[in-house]
Amino acid sequence: MTDIEILVIEDEPDLRAGLQHNLELEGYTVKTAADGREGLRKAREGESSLVLLDLMLPEMPGLEVLEHLREAGHETPIIIISAKGQDRDKVQGLELGADDYLTKPFGLSELLARIRAVLRRTKSGAKASARKQASVSGVMKFPGLTVDWRRFTVTRDDTELQLSRYEAEILRMLIEHRGEVVSRQDLLRKVWGYVHLPTTRTVDNHIARLRKKLESDVENPIHVVTVHGLGYRFESELLEDQ
Repeated sequence: MTDIEILVIEDEPDLRAGLQHNLELEGYTVKTAADGREGLRKAREGESSLVLLDLMLPEMPGLEVLEHLREAGHETPIIIISAKGQDRDKVQGLELGADDYLTKPFGLSELLARIRAVLRRTKSGAKASARKQASVSGVMKFPGLTVDWRRFTVTRDDTELQLSRYEAEILRMLIEHRGEVVSRQDLLRKVWGYVHLPTTRTVDNHIARLRKKLESDVENPIHVVTVHGLGYRFESELLEDQ
């Protein structure tokens, strides 16, 4: 057995049992859930390394499970497995924060390849994060904003807010290149670890959530500004009294 635990959220008993059996044969530890509410509860426990999530679930739809997890800051990698194979379903899932999307029916070899790829991307992202600590670390102060990298928090208007992993990595990259434009493609490569870039609004959605924590007025941001057609730029000057 490896130390990698996979949570399978799937209501079809035969497929759920088959996935569990085959994943365990590959050395993974497997937990299962038969409906959306049970799956959300188990995913919130934060013990799993990856989640396989069906969309058409009883009790709570898969997209709602995904949305709840991402809004709460849970960054566990999620692969959607669904019979809904239309482009709009894939785009919606990716925009809500899924890491990959696999249409049923699928072969075991393809599923295993997708799992390994997602785990590899998230692992490389964690290593890259560790390497960045030396250049952007400690507590950094900007006009009206304090960023604490030790705790992954930002303080604005005397209110401390927790950053998710992706929000923190986006902010770290923007601050490292403050005054310069950082493209969506660069963020997808450096933060998410993509080699082949998907068509998705994942970056824009994370920027929108990040701005709610950084900006007093999200409609008129002063820290993270959009450079239309190019990407984003961190505008604020670092205060000297660190």
